[in-house]
Amino acid sequence: MGFNSVFKGLMKTTNHFLCTKSVGTTQSDLDQAVNILVLYGCETWSLILKEEHRLRVFENRVLRRISGPKRDEVTGEWRKLHNEELNELY
Repeated sequence: MGFNSVFKGLMKTTNHFLCTKSVGTTQSDLDQAVNILVLYGCETWSLILKEEHRLRVFENRVLRRISGPKRDEVTGEWRKLHNEELNELY
């Protein structure tokens, strides 16, 4: 199963998280859901640094999708959240 197909499958389930985000969904709930979907069927994988980085990139991509855009204070334009901002939120 490719990266994009996993991401598309996860995005189909994001509506659930968007609805429950304000009702008390925690970062650990989101992390658990992402890990279940990404690591489904892996049994025992030994991850190398490159794969760990790819999983972190995937997780950030999902969190950006769930969090939505942010309005830039200076220009007033909508933009994606930076990694530091994602770490602060979650």
